[in-house]
Amino acid sequence: MGVGHMVLYRFLFASLGMLPILLAARRNQESRWTNWTRREKGTLLLSSALGIPIQFLLQFEGLAHTTVSHAALMVGTMPVLLALGATLFAGERLDWIGWLALTGSTMGAALIVLGGRQAGTPGSVPTLAGDMLVVLSLMISLGWILMNKSLMQVHSPLAVTAYGILSGTAMLVLWVVAVKGPPPVANVSLTAWTALAASGVLCTAATTLLWNWGIHHVPASRAGVFLNIEPALGSWLGVQLLGDKLGPFAWVGGGLILAAAVTLTARGHEADPEVLLE
Repeated sequence: MGVGHMVLYRFLFASLGMLPILLAARRNQESRWTNWTRREKGTLLLSSALGIPIQFLLQFEGLAHTTVSHAALMVGTMPVLLALGATLFAGERLDWIGWLALTGSTMGAALIVLGGRQAGTPGSVPTLAGDMLVVLSLMISLGWILMNKSLMQVHSPLAVTAYGILSGTAMLVLWVVAVKGPPPVANVSLTAWTALAASGVLCTAATTLLWNWGIHHVPASRAGVFLNIEPALGSWLGVQLLGDKLGPFAWVGGGLILAAAVTLTARGHEADPEVLLE
């Protein structure tokens, strides 16, 4: 199936997984949708539009035109993007080490892109368009992360996650059906259904809930260090399981991205009193 229909099925399964969470959130009187202010509802809807239909359609379209290893290494730019977002929108300041890390990460991403080949079956070799779509999706997800964190200062991670996934899925349904038509049903294999269900419930609903719960308890920029697991593990799995091949530029670029992310997020942080109290 195409990218749009695959992403749609993934989030329909994620929505099913969110229904028990939504019921649990509604038991909390403060988390009821009717108790959200108009501004909070607007922020949630904008965040959902960025984080689900826009981000995921771009990301998986990019993944369809690059390799898993390249896409995973590109995720290494996310901790640096988080730090940059905190500087631009949350009043934090980057010192010279931070700007050096940001420059190194940008150079690393450029090396990975330059190391891609342009021929072959889509998804079997990296392409410039595929890599750039993945990076663009990461930039968009930055807005989703920062807006969700602001909402969780007032509402619980359960409520923000449940309402966000359900509203984002509704937008996704409207877009995909209008542009791509109804999703296929009859010709989808059992293996595909199993993969869609697992990616929806485990890789979308569960991970979004865990991520939101995590950034509710630690600063978003500090949480970015854990994103370094994905480029390291994802690129290795791509090589070992899917036969991806990384050229010398990609290895050097990936090393620069990881070094920049670790430097920026693993430096000494003083404990946040509010986090300790929680």
